[in-house]
Amino acid sequence: MSDSDSETRTPPMTPEPLIVPASGPTPSAGSRPQAPRSGAAFSWSWLLWLLVVAAAGYFFWQLQTVERGHDRAAQDEQAAVQKLRDQVDALQRESATARHDGEGLRARLDDTAKVNESLRGQLIGLSERARLAEDAIANLADKRLSGHDSLLLNEAELLLVLGGERYRLFHDPAPALSAYRLADAALVETNNAAFSTIRQSINAEIAALGALATVNAGAVEEQLGQLRARLAQLPVAADAANREAEPTSRWAQIFGQFVRVSRDDETRALLARSDPLLARALIDANLRDAQGALLLRDTAMFRRAIGTARTQLAQAFDARSADVGASLATLDALAKTELAPPTPDVLGAALKELRNLRATQALRPEPARPAPPVAAPAPVPAPVVPPAPGEKT
Repeated sequence: MSDSDSETRTPPMTPEPLIVPASGPTPSAGSRPQAPRSGAAFSWSWLLWLLVVAAAGYFFWQLQTVERGHDRAAQDEQAAVQKLRDQVDALQRESATARHDGEGLRARLDDTAKVNESLRGQLIGLSERARLAEDAIANLADKRLSGHDSLLLNEAELLLVLGGERYRLFHDPAPALSAYRLADAALVETNNAAFSTIRQSINAEIAALGALATVNAGAVEEQLGQLRARLAQLPVAADAANREAEPTSRWAQIFGQFVRVSRDDETRALLARSDPLLARALIDANLRDAQGALLLRDTAMFRRAIGTARTQLAQAFDARSADVGASLATLDALAKTELAPPTPDVLGAALKELRNLRATQALRPEPARPAPPVAAPAPVPAPVVPPAPGEKT
C-alpha cells in the first residue's frame, strides 16, 4: 500500500466539543449570587471538562495506535508485494530461459529427425543390398550344390557301369561288389533326397552279387600250374615207349625226316601217341587255354580245354602211375568247377533307375526368380550443429 492509501484510510480528526456552560436564569443585577451553588457547578463543569479531555486523549491514543497498525500492515503488504514482484520477475526470466532452451531442443529434434530420416534411407538401402547379397549367395550355393550333386551322380553312374560290365565280362563278383559299394557311398553324399530310392536298388544288387557262389580263382590257377609242372615227370604209356624202342631202317630214317605217310583220322591223337614230347606240349597248351578261360570266367572254354587235356593225358601217359592218376583226378575235379555263376536278374536295375531319374530332373524347368529392384542409397546430409543453450537462434 502507498502513502496516499494510508492517508485516505486515516479517519479525520474530530474537533473537540466546545463545552458551553449551561445557561441558567440570568441573575439580576440586584440579586446576590448564592456562593455554594456556583462553586459546585464550577467543580462539576471542570470535572466534565476533564472527562471530555480524557476521552479525547484516549480516542487520540487509539487513533494513533490504529494508524501505526495501518502503517505496519502497509509496510508488510509493500514488502510482500515487492517479494511477489521479485518472484514474478524470476519466473519470467526462468520462463524465457526455458523458452530458449525449448527452442534449442526443438531445433535439435528437427536436426535429429533429418539425420534419422537419412539413416533410415541408408538402412533401407543396406537392407536391400544385404537381400541382394543373400540372393546371390543362395544362387551360388544352389549352383555349387547342383554341381556337387552332378559330380557325385556322374561318379555313381560310372561306378555302376563299371561294376556291371566287369561282371558281364569276367563274371567276378568281388570287383563288381566294390564298384557298387563305391556308387552307394557317392549317392550318400548327395543332397537330393530323390536319389535315396536308387540306394535301395543298389543294396538289392549288392545282396544278389554277394549270394553268388564264387570260385577261388587263385586255387584253380595254382592247381593248373602244378599240373603243367608235373607234365615233365609223368611216365608215357607202354605202346608209345615201345614205338620209341622199335628200330627203323636206314632208308626210313633218312626219308622219314622229309616224308611221312599216315591216315587223316585221329592224326593228332596218333602224333601224340607216337611222340611223348608233342603230347606234353599239347597238354600244356590245353592247360594254358584253361588258365586263359579262368581269367575270362568262360566256363565252356575252361571245361573244353580241361576235357581235351584229360583225354590226351589218359592216352599218352601211363594211367597206372600214381602221378598220372592224381593228375587225372585233379582234371576231373576242375572240369566240374563253375567259373561263372548265372547273372542275377536285378543286375543293372539301379543304373536304369538312376538314368531315368536324372533325365526326369533334367526336363523339369527351374522356377525363374524375379530380379529384385536395386534401391539407390539415400544421400547423407551434412551434420547440423545445434545452438548452445545460451545463444539465440
